[in-house]
Amino acid sequence: MDLNEIRQLAALMQEMELSILEISESGKIIKLEKKSTAITTFAPSSVDAEKGPEAKQHIATPVSDTITVVAPMVGVFYASPSPGAAPFVSIGTKIKQGDVLCIIEAMKLMNEISAEQDGTICEVCVSNGQVVEYGHPIFRIKR
Repeated sequence: MDLNEIRQLAALMQEMELSILEISESGKIIKLEKKSTAITTFAPSSVDAEKGPEAKQHIATPVSDTITVVAPMVGVFYASPSPGAAPFVSIGTKIKQGDVLCIIEAMKLMNEISAEQDGTICEVCVSNGQVVEYGHPIFRIKR
């Protein structure tokens, strides 16, 4: 695979909003991974207030010292490295930038989701084995 092909794959990743692309060709594996620095928080709007309590179940009010880690892809959330193992993190766990928070399985690939900054886990928003969508909140971290 030459440099132009890799550039085309990187452009395709950006176009399709992919965070990871792994290709195996002729016994060689090429893995492209985009590190996201964006932090997404969700705030209720006046439209949500009109929908009643059901609409507020999936909305978090932003707190100045809390960040929300969102799923970078569609897949299955796993809290631990293997069935029966202890979870990577739980409420109250102090984390450092680069620590593995969870795994999201997408298309039979296990993608480790790492912390982008130091903090303390204050909420785990999904349960083990749950399917998550792109942008779905998975953790809240107190800075």
